[in-house]
Amino acid sequence: MGIIQNLKEEIRIVRERDPAIHSSMEVLLYPSFKVMLHYRLAHRLYENGHYFWARYVSQRGVRKTGIEIHPGAKIGKGFFIDHGNGVIIGETTVIGNNVTLYQGVTLGGTGKEQGKRHPTIGDNVMISAGAKVLGSFTIGENSKIGAGSVVLSPVPSNSTVVGVPGRVVRRGNQPLPRETMDQVHLPDPVREDITNLQKENSALINRVLELENRLKDLEKKTAAKGGRTERKTE
Repeated sequence: MGIIQNLKEEIRIVRERDPAIHSSMEVLLYPSFKVMLHYRLAHRLYENGHYFWARYVSQRGVRKTGIEIHPGAKIGKGFFIDHGNGVIIGETTVIGNNVTLYQGVTLGGTGKEQGKRHPTIGDNVMISAGAKVLGSFTIGENSKIGAGSVVLSPVPSNSTVVGVPGRVVRRGNQPLPRETMDQVHLPDPVREDITNLQKENSALINRVLELENRLKDLEKKTAAKGGRTERKTE
């Protein structure tokens, strides 16, 4: 794909994903657009072994946008960063097609691995604001990572992750529709666990009350039988 085609594609992606953009001219001011131009050039330099110049171009992009993408990272088509300030993408990260990141997302390592030490993100994944994905594992396609989550282990395809550390909530094996890829409508497993505990506690209380009533009835029957026996003895 040539330079002009790349520019048109980046503009189309930003306009498609961000309803706040009203014209193609606005896209030219957008951080995601700027940083991707820097990344594409830096990545090409990196692949050709020009590591210093790749980092130089990359760091210019960081200063302009607040988004840090290592030139060694591999990013597919349709990649979009909404707002983007504070986003960090590590050197061995691999990102599939049509992935969306929000501000403050980190795709990093744990500092312990060698070689491939950053995550692999599948196609059509959405990672919400402030989420951290740390380590060399895969986030399956069509998955959603909730805001503020810290993901430290693999995520199956078509799943949702929330919490610290991240907990997987299965969504079935159907791909997530594009219109559901938002940061708000996510399951809350903590609330679900609390709700289940409340239901179980209520059931337990009802069972105890039922047993107490049975015991009282049994005591009354026993007392009544005892009274009749005394009258017969007299």
